[in-house]
Amino acid sequence: QVQLVESGGGLVQAGGSLRLSCVASGRTGTMAWFRQAPGREREFAAGVRWYTTDTWYADSVKGRFTISRDNAKNTVYLQMNSLKPEDTAVYYCAGLKSFIMTMAQRMYDTWGQGTQVTVSS
Repeated sequence: QVQLVESGGGLVQAGGSLRLSCVASGRTGTMAWFRQAPGREREFAAGVRWYTTDTWYADSVKGRFTISRDNAKNTVYLQMNSLKPEDTAVYYCAGLKSFIMTMAQRMYDTWGQGTQVTVSS
């Protein structure tokens, strides 16, 4: 079972930037970032296929967030720019064995513990 460990969360002012990292203990297929704001359901933010440059984003983060991966380090990143207070959430890294492009969290079978991102206004 692959394990995922996130890091890089913190407190930032609106308009600022943060970069999240997710280290996987082994190889996976598709990787993604989800987020869960207080009182809301967890939602998809961004995804990437492990061996290609295919990426996809939720409309709410498109143009501000960039997902990338470093195969040699088994690490996926989420660069978050122009942060807004509504981006405040716990951010989770997720993975699945196949290479499909999906926003459906039920398809992901491996999850990290989450890292808190707080954006102040």
